[in-house]
Amino acid sequence: MSNTAVVAHLKEGGRRVEEVTSRGIAHRIRIEILAALHEGPATATQLARILRQSQSKVWNHVQELLKDGAIELAFTKDERNLKITYYRVVELPFFSDEAVSEMTAEERQITAALILQSSEAEALAALWAGKLHSDRRVMLAWNRIVLDQQGREDLADEQARSWERMEEIAAEAANRRAESGEPGVMHIITSYGYERHRSEPPEPATGAIEIPPRET
Repeated sequence: MSNTAVVAHLKEGGRRVEEVTSRGIAHRIRIEILAALHEGPATATQLARILRQSQSKVWNHVQELLKDGAIELAFTKDERNLKITYYRVVELPFFSDEAVSEMTAEERQITAALILQSSEAEALAALWAGKLHSDRRVMLAWNRIVLDQQGREDLADEQARSWERMEEIAAEAANRRAESGEPGVMHIITSYGYERHRSEPPEPATGAIEIPPRET
């Protein structure tokens, strides 16, 4: 389902992407469904087994996520004379800066919503599973900073460099695992950098501000 198709799907049902995104992570079962589908397509029966919930309960939540455009039909299989439906999360490719600039405002909003929904579903599922306190190297950081235009550009460039390095780390780990046979453990990385929805920025500071040293 392309961004354009998701926009049309939401309009057809009279739904706003902001509302359906919030609904997708407002219930634990829906969160667990989204997280499970990040591992690959699955049927409602398989999801019920993974979540250890009744099939009827999982089916209802799957239908709500499907209606909202948070997940989509992946494919069907004929098994024992029955047509079995597999579901998947809406797949997003990598978008270059040029591709993003060519999107409509609605398509950019849809893309942001799907990314937020996926990342928040994974984070909340990990929180319930105790993964955010059991890993001593877990990284959780949040802050508010006031930037001028140059600072905003610098922040975006720094986040891009950091993301490229994380992709290099993943590739290096894949090469080591290919040699050692180690299965590895799935980790989630998320990076946000956006303007606050409401803000009363302080007046420009007077005098020099000491820049704290970078910790190693």
